[in-house]
Amino acid sequence: MSTPKTVSIWLIGALLGSAVANAAAQSLGNLAQYPPTPRQLTITTSNEGYPVIEPSVIELDSGNYYRLTVSCPDVKGDLSGWRLEMPRLLNNAHLRLVSVGDMEIHLQGLSFNAIECDELGSATVSFVPIKPGSYEFYVGNVPLAVGRPMGESGPQMKGKSVLGTFLVK
Repeated sequence: MSTPKTVSIWLIGALLGSAVANAAAQSLGNLAQYPPTPRQLTITTSNEGYPVIEPSVIELDSGNYYRLTVSCPDVKGDLSGWRLEMPRLLNNAHLRLVSVGDMEIHLQGLSFNAIECDELGSATVSFVPIKPGSYEFYVGNVPLAVGRPMGESGPQMKGKSVLGTFLVK
């Protein structure tokens, strides 16, 4: 049989447990905090024709707002370009903005498949990583360069590629 003291202790424990669970569920940052922290990913081509990524590991903090600039300074045409895919990070982040040149696409949480560098230039992606973890990204030939349909996603089995990592703490 429960006494008033037992019920009170149980109630206080339940309230404390609820408070701890609620605190753990809070966002680690302000999803709209400006300005974003800049990060750079440069994709070049080695003498052997393979993609070279710098840096190969990009460290991020969960809950912080970032602007990743992807630059491809030595692309010579559509079939010599590179395709960047980062689905694991994108599935665990809040996307805010994609920019190519002076054009901006305000996503507000939507997603996309890839960035293809088939011309000289750069693109930016603004996002907030939500879930800590290690997220692999892929840079490889554009699908048309290896006889695959334009826009096909996933690593190309033929062709040249390299993997990098987003490390979200």
